[in-house]
Amino acid sequence: MKTTLDLPDELIRDVKLRAVVQGRTVKDLVAEFLRQGLGLAPVGRREKLPTSKTVEIREDGLPVIRCRPDAPAARMNVKTLLKLNQETQGEEDLKRAGLTL
Repeated sequence: MKTTLDLPDELIRDVKLRAVVQGRTVKDLVAEFLRQGLGLAPVGRREKLPTSKTVEIREDGLPVIRCRPDAPAARMNVKTLLKLNQETQGEEDLKRAGLTL
């Protein structure tokens, strides 16, 4: 059955990221979350997540995404990466608020 939900952008972004990391569809992942929330599936059961050379799942379940050695981020220091992240977040916030730069 198809349904439409109005969910926060950051929540959908997190769900999509988790789906990619786990190699699953958003539909299957959301269905599992709903089943868990309704008590229809064991919450503690964890399946082995697929790993690759670029994605590793830590013990706490968070993904570690490794970039290629020639990727631009590999040549940036932490300060530059944080500044880029803050600028991007600021632009996204302005866009959500309907404002322009």
